[in-house]
Amino acid sequence: MNLDDFSDLIERPDGSVRRDAEERRERLLVPPGALGRLDELGEWLSAAQQSVPVKPVDRPRVVLFAGDHGVAELDVSGRAAGSTHQLVRAVLDGSSPVAVLARRFSVPVRVVDAGLDCDPELLPESVVRHRVRRGSGRIDVEDALTVEEAEQSVRLGMRIADEEADSGTDLVVLGDLSVGGTTAASTLIAALCGTDASVVTGRGGAGIDDLAWMRKCAAVRDALRRARPVLGDLLELLATVGGADLAATTGFLLQSAVRRMPVVLDGVVSAACALVAQRAAFRAPDWWLAGQVSGEPAQAKALDRMALTPLLDHGLTVGEGSGALLALPLVQAAAALAAELPERAREAGPEEEKAESESEGATA
Repeated sequence: MNLDDFSDLIERPDGSVRRDAEERRERLLVPPGALGRLDELGEWLSAAQQSVPVKPVDRPRVVLFAGDHGVAELDVSGRAAGSTHQLVRAVLDGSSPVAVLARRFSVPVRVVDAGLDCDPELLPESVVRHRVRRGSGRIDVEDALTVEEAEQSVRLGMRIADEEADSGTDLVVLGDLSVGGTTAASTLIAALCGTDASVVTGRGGAGIDDLAWMRKCAAVRDALRRARPVLGDLLELLATVGGADLAATTGFLLQSAVRRMPVVLDGVVSAACALVAQRAAFRAPDWWLAGQVSGEPAQAKALDRMALTPLLDHGLTVGEGSGALLALPLVQAAAALAAELPERAREAGPEEEKAESESEGATA
């Protein structure tokens, strides 16, 4: 597999449809610019859907890729290494933030186990049946995956994207469930942006103290040394310093763009995978929205590189797709406004006025 092949498969949203949407917006009773960024969102959706007026977003889905990362053994996370299955269980039980929000917004949630480090019996078969391997390697001293496992993970993400597109999902809220995932994500972003570890290392969704942050910086630094020699091969890069969940997310993003299915990104993990996908296919980011600012410096670096401006900034660091899900009502509002606001009455042109005058004279 060569991820660069996606560049020939992905097209941008239809530019002519977007122009039609912009022209329709000019005809609405509400003055142009009065709706701010909602205008831009409505036009983007029209182009993605190839529809003017835009269709409502009424079949969204939350998709969460889950995995454990060996680097968490270095105590670089606010959670214990190998405990991601507890996050998954909270989502399934409806007690996590993303589950509460999804229930409130009536959005189904799908969890995909790409690389959890737990006994499969702890979770439903529908979650664990996709697992590529049990946990990912410690990226500061060893590869996260073999190249074969990285390809298997990418193909897993592609398969999930196809399943969602085939089932009629019209927009995906993308998130992750991981312990140690932000360390791997920061390494990928630092490698692709050519920056140092300290520039991209944040404190993760669970928060860490200064000593843990220093350990995390050191882990990213050491992983970067291993990542730089393989920057020319994106699949090998994911195998070296990524993880099964990150590789699957990358494959999901690429195939979603192939299938013309819009995606809302969440935090630093989805941003890192998006950056890898952008390196493979430069048109792919045209199919994505950045849902929220996570506070992670690596996320800001990645989104800036992809020219994606987050929709929300509420200081939300919990991850799990929660911030991206909070942005969903904004996207749905933009679609409703673009489709349902009335147009101004069309003024008659000179020829129409002349014809009307002649008609009135003939009647008299």
